[in-house]
Amino acid sequence: MPYGGNTCKNVPSFPTTHRSYPMNKAELIEAVATKTDSTKAQTAAMLDALMATVQEALTKMDSVQLVGFGTFAVTERAGREGRNPATGKTITIPAKKVVKFKVGKSMADAVANSKAKVAKAR
Repeated sequence: MPYGGNTCKNVPSFPTTHRSYPMNKAELIEAVATKTDSTKAQTAAMLDALMATVQEALTKMDSVQLVGFGTFAVTERAGREGRNPATGKTITIPAKKVVKFKVGKSMADAVANSKAKVAKAR
């Protein structure tokens, strides 16, 4: 039977690339190693170095911009009042630094176009 039990002749049957769970680090390493014709060990070392470098930059309050992919930046979240859901008591939530990611235009366009294709095919 075609993908998804589709029996309509004018609707294409194709396997989906959408997953119900996120890609994990091992799967990312395997995918990149395949695309770059590298070993998994080499790819894992490069990915670890990339993540360490981004983390070092962010801890120095620098932003990391990968044109077409996105920008990682650190912002300060202000302190605020909140409630303990268990007791209903008012608590003070302290200010803290958080990492934010802003998607680049090329990435946003690619994702938007892929959703449009999936919506049309269904």
